[in-house]
Amino acid sequence: MILSDKDIKKSIKKKELIFYPKLTNDQIGPASIDLKLSNIFKVFHTEKQSLLDTKKGLPKDFTKTIKLKKGENFILHPNNFVIASTIEWIKVPDNMVIRVEGKSSLARMGVLVHTAGFVDPGFEGEITLEISNQSNLAIAIYPNMYICQIACEFLSSPSEVPYNKRKKSLYLKQRGPTEANTNNLF
Repeated sequence: MILSDKDIKKSIKKKELIFYPKLTNDQIGPASIDLKLSNIFKVFHTEKQSLLDTKKGLPKDFTKTIKLKKGENFILHPNNFVIASTIEWIKVPDNMVIRVEGKSSLARMGVLVHTAGFVDPGFEGEITLEISNQSNLAIAIYPNMYICQIACEFLSSPSEVPYNKRKKSLYLKQRGPTEANTNNLF
């Protein structure tokens, strides 16, 4: 069951679902929470890499980091891809899962925002976002803009082994855009 704004606020007040920095009232919608884009981006280092082989493991320098100053924008060119993250650090309780979706206003311009689909119970950290431009025009995106929305859902019962207790959890307590780790693909 997806939580309403009333239940989202209740869960935050009870410190079950935790955000840092604290959410503003305008971030909470009828059944979702808007999250903001950070100022750090990672792009593929195509000058150094021509192939990412998931079976061989990914090279340490397959991305380069771009950190924007206040007021700067990031130009996302057509058919380009970037890894970014939310400003908000989140802690998800063991009885909840978070679904991440892009903003419809951005999608209608061709900007698709994705993550692994949902955020597991027990996860804590900033949410890494995979952002691509599917349009035929370059699009400027800005730190602090609303980039995605999340929906919160209660599980039928608390997770027996939440993300923070799994041995193969690769992205726990991540800060900033976190590159792929292929250790659990094979």
